[in-house]
Amino acid sequence: MAPPEKPDEHGKRVAASFEALHASIGEKLDPAARAAMEKLRDAAAQKDGAAVRKQLTEVRNRHGWLYRELVAHPRVAALLDELALLGL
Repeated sequence: MAPPEKPDEHGKRVAASFEALHASIGEKLDPAARAAMEKLRDAAAQKDGAAVRKQLTEVRNRHGWLYRELVAHPRVAALLDELALLGL
């Protein structure tokens, strides 16, 4: 079994995943979508499952195109799947 991941390593992975997504869609983000993505990134970095679920629901309901980008982006989707598997 792999040793538990250090918190700072998780935060770095979250930041890198969202930065990769931002590089591909950043120019499309309006202020509201940008704020929603930041809240989701922060929740994921803190491993706050309730906040991740809340933010994903908000993004899906208010910014459908951004939700599709999030779940289609390989690094972000893998990160969200990993958090879901951990029960977060």
